[in-house]
Amino acid sequence: MSRTTDLLLTAIAPVIWGSTYLVTTEFLPADYPLTVAMLRALPVGLLLLLIVRQLPSGGWWLKILLLGGLNFSIFWWLLFVAAYRLPGGVAATVGAIQPLIVIGLARLLLGSRVRALAVVAALAGAGGIALLILTPQAALDPVGIGAGLGGALAMAFGTVLSRRWQPPVPLLTFTAWQLVAGGLLLLPAALWWEPPLPPLSDSNIFGFVYLGLIGAALTYYLWFRGLSRLEPSLVSTLGFLSPLSAVAIGWWFLGESLNGLQLFAIAIVLMSICVTQYAGRTAPVPANRGRWMMRSARVESAA
Repeated sequence: MSRTTDLLLTAIAPVIWGSTYLVTTEFLPADYPLTVAMLRALPVGLLLLLIVRQLPSGGWWLKILLLGGLNFSIFWWLLFVAAYRLPGGVAATVGAIQPLIVIGLARLLLGSRVRALAVVAALAGAGGIALLILTPQAALDPVGIGAGLGGALAMAFGTVLSRRWQPPVPLLTFTAWQLVAGGLLLLPAALWWEPPLPPLSDSNIFGFVYLGLIGAALTYYLWFRGLSRLEPSLVSTLGFLSPLSAVAIGWWFLGESLNGLQLFAIAIVLMSICVTQYAGRTAPVPANRGRWMMRSARVESAA
């Protein structure tokens, strides 16, 4: 497939993630961050594991536990903590620093070149997100800010390591392993720290099914697919589409208004994404990419 196709398929994930805030606030019980995160990951992970019927082996057990913890357990837990304690604009703005963290980690762990244009674009994107949804009345809760920063750091590490540790299995299996690992790590914490869920309504069940099948299984399969084919810095800036999607969903479904300044901010964010992708077009292909693509082709042909 072409690079443009890879980018478009990967971009579907953050666009869908933009619906998480609406689904969480409108369809799920409030104040259960650990339980919600666990139920988003574990059931669908076990379902996928039943489909792929393959477990990790050797050193992959430890790698999958770490990746599942970073991409799901820690990230989702801190994401929900930040969402509960901060206005949506503040939480999204704090999380928007993730592409900058990914650029630095990719340099340290993958040897990727730091491009000044990509750094400027990431800064512009974060500024555009702040301009789009941050209000002067936004409260700055220290715990919420810390959770937002911690979540961004966890997801950044998970993004870079998911590229570094390319598995010798199909991507669906890789996704299933991480979802199960992340859910199992969250399970004892959810049982210990949070009370049992109240009886679930039909809307609650719909919310959990949507977040599990669509917001987790489908989106992370596409996300990990993108990381196997594209540089982490290029993939991470696509995450700016998530708050854009959330704003668009709020405008469409909740009747929220958009002013001229917000439309200008949207243009800045979209431009930053385009500039980042342009900056990576002439990037040299890492040596391990060619080996991974050949190995991936062998795995997919044998599957």
